[in-house]
Amino acid sequence: MSHPLTNAFKAHCSALRSDIFDQGLLPQWLQVSGPKVTLSLPFAAAIEARRLIASDPLLKGYQWQIEQRIEALPRSQALQVPAAARNVIAVASGKGGVGKSSVCVNLALGLAATGARVGILDADIYGPSLPLMLGNEGEKLIFDEQRNMQPLKQKGLQVNSLGYLVDKDDATVWRGPMASGALQQLYNDTLWQDLDYLLIDMPPGTGDIQLTLAQKLPLTGALIVTTPQTVALRDAQKGIAMFRKVNVPIVGVLENMSGFMCSNCGHEDDIFGRDGAVDVADKQAVPLIGQWPLATALRESMDAGEPLVHAQPDHPYSKLVLESAQLLAMNAWALLTESSTD
Repeated sequence: MSHPLTNAFKAHCSALRSDIFDQGLLPQWLQVSGPKVTLSLPFAAAIEARRLIASDPLLKGYQWQIEQRIEALPRSQALQVPAAARNVIAVASGKGGVGKSSVCVNLALGLAATGARVGILDADIYGPSLPLMLGNEGEKLIFDEQRNMQPLKQKGLQVNSLGYLVDKDDATVWRGPMASGALQQLYNDTLWQDLDYLLIDMPPGTGDIQLTLAQKLPLTGALIVTTPQTVALRDAQKGIAMFRKVNVPIVGVLENMSGFMCSNCGHEDDIFGRDGAVDVADKQAVPLIGQWPLATALRESMDAGEPLVHAQPDHPYSKLVLESAQLLAMNAWALLTESSTD
């Protein structure tokens, strides 16, 4: 008979697929010794766990120790390329202009807020925006004697971008093979340090560069970013199809620019439509990890190099981002752990 504490905690964890619990995995996370309980999470969700514990009188009655021991999930291919992190997740979009880069930065900061070790590789080689969004445009990379790059440390993240190698006003005029080679070099020659998660901000689209990166890098999975607009949704589905063709699992879809609320009157306007990504996630049988609205505060914070999640962690938008980051980690673990046991 299961412990009542297990049943109480299980009832809260609706973010995970129910069949995961049927495999008896949750009790392995919970070690109960009288009033003392150790919760060992294999993914980045410590903040969500604390929230759940604080919300339930039964759970609050125990003395909790929460640990994150983030597991390395299966990767998409067996090339002899070293993994830069326990989990390497491509953040992609079928088209530009959907806010993919700002989503990537915010999710990385959200994962780091849980205590995970997180990095970002800015692979958007024609429009590297990571230095601007993180507020360190003036920094340059440091190379060791073997010409390996030290990742820059910014706001608790390890980061690398072509933007740290070239002037911010320079245009990158490279053909596809040259750009693909440069990105693989950024990945392989950066001395990433014991990362739990590396998020790769992919170039928009589904062309040669995206296909090469999906085939050459040891990806754990891909997150697709879209707006609710029909044009963006169709391109998002193309992105899902591309990753599936090269056997990269889709670990989630995120709907960005999901409505706008007027700060003066409170009226909500669905500028780009409503629930488009909900339909895509349902049709494609992938998790929806969030619907983020248009927010002036977010735009201002990214332009200033002070993302809300880092600068104002109690802001309503920051809480939404944090929830999505943990959902991404939980669903990636659930989906890929399940597939590896099939």
